Amino acid sequence: MRTLAAGSKRLLDSGFTLLELLVVVALIAVATAGVSLSLRDSAESALARDAQRLASLLETARAQARASGVAAQWQPTPSGFEFSGLPRQTLPSQWLSNGTRASVNAPIVLGPEPMIGPQTVALSLAPNHAPSPTARLWVATDGLRPFTVQNQATAVGLQP
Repeated sequence: MRTLAAGSKRLLDSGFTLLELLVVVALIAVATAGVSLSLRDSAESALARDAQRLASLLETARAQARASGVAAQWQPTPSGFEFSGLPRQTLPSQWLSNGTRASVNAPIVLGPEPMIGPQTVALSLAPNHAPSPTARLWVATDGLRPFTVQNQATAVGLQP
């Protein structure tokens, strides 16, 4: 009669053990995660990044205008945007994504007063970068609170 002792080999061993199958499944999962993370971001997420960055830049310029006591303004340009009136031009003037476009009714006034009027910037994607014609975000403030990113025109008092 045959006994199975430690170190002895079976003659009928064939197939994979559960541990080997789990290792292969884990390797496939890690490879899939790596591929999905290396894919490019969608255009809408690029627009969201630009909107969040613009909100931060507007708040930075607003703080600089208040600290220095000068009137500062922001306005879009064909190649990006510009801040005027600040003593040092250390803020960037380009979008992160080439497809981002901004539109405003008048230049955004950022100071030097602690309370400014309601301000709104509409951001959209250029037609060749837009997955849909409705890819729009708004960066707005009521004049007292910081600039925030809004995804609905009604949230900032605009007509849709």
